[in-house]
Amino acid sequence: MKAAVIEARGRAGLVLRDIPVPVRQPGEVLVRVHAGGLNRVDLYMRDNGVGITHTLPQTAGVEAAGVIAEADADSGLVAGQKVAIFANAFCGKCRYCLAGDQPLCVRAHIMGEHRDGGFAEYVAMPARCALPLPDHVDLVEAGVVLTAHATAWRMLFGKRALRPGETALVVGVGGGVAVACLQLAVQAGARVLVTSSSDDKLARAKALGASGGINYRSEKVAKRVLEMTNGEGVDMVLDSSGAASWDDSLRSLRRGGRLVTCGATTGSNPGADLQRIFIRQLEVYGSTGASIEECRQLIALFGRGAFKPVIDQRFALEDFAAAYDRLERGDQFGKLVLTMT
Repeated sequence: MKAAVIEARGRAGLVLRDIPVPVRQPGEVLVRVHAGGLNRVDLYMRDNGVGITHTLPQTAGVEAAGVIAEADADSGLVAGQKVAIFANAFCGKCRYCLAGDQPLCVRAHIMGEHRDGGFAEYVAMPARCALPLPDHVDLVEAGVVLTAHATAWRMLFGKRALRPGETALVVGVGGGVAVACLQLAVQAGARVLVTSSSDDKLARAKALGASGGINYRSEKVAKRVLEMTNGEGVDMVLDSSGAASWDDSLRSLRRGGRLVTCGATTGSNPGADLQRIFIRQLEVYGSTGASIEECRQLIALFGRGAFKPVIDQRFALEDFAAAYDRLERGDQFGKLVLTMT
């Protein structure tokens, strides 16, 4: 089978190879992959990978959807069935797994990080990680739902849910998670403001339901947010940028508001501004991934057509380098997807 394989660090180290089809182990399924979404972590694994236990060579890709090729008879899954892959091969035994909070699993092995990933014609994963899809769904769209949208779902509704009528600020709209946050927040009945360095991306966000946009290159974000909220600030900020936006994110919150972070693409050590946090009684918490149950809820919503993932551009597996380059430049609005068929 063809696969995008990380053989060494850096752009030249990710190559297209013909490798054997994975041999599934008992309790696993073999999935014929149709499509897989590209994510920032895929860049990190290509170029760095520090802190993630793995061995090269390794097939890339933390997100995929396809059809069952092989499964145990007692798995409840059958050949030809459409599935999206829950990327976290969780242990099922630690305190977090037993509580249904798989993203906190202490022995997690994530597809494309700790084990071979989905940028290949076939991938093997535990059967519990193959989440059935309705027969009518498009597998290319399904291939971009369980990373960005699942991350957004947990950010928005995981700890203290965004409620109808509240106002959220999505930082850096354009990336997959930010666009997913916008879509799901609008779906939940919230008012959504967005930031970007691109007026075109701000316009596209407004077409998806954003109530207002702020160009952080030419405007002072926190000042504009206060103007747009009658001096109060927003209820929730969703920030995957990190250091560059942190100060504005804190200053954009109302008293008692919450900041949810899922990334640090511009740096992981911003000034904490502790006085603002405790005086205004702000909540700051991290979020990553989603639980199995959260993903099932998301798939049900997707299957009903309540939202349609925004796909910026599709690439054949053979053109993975161009997809990675576009992601690295930050040109995209929505998701980049690799198709295997």
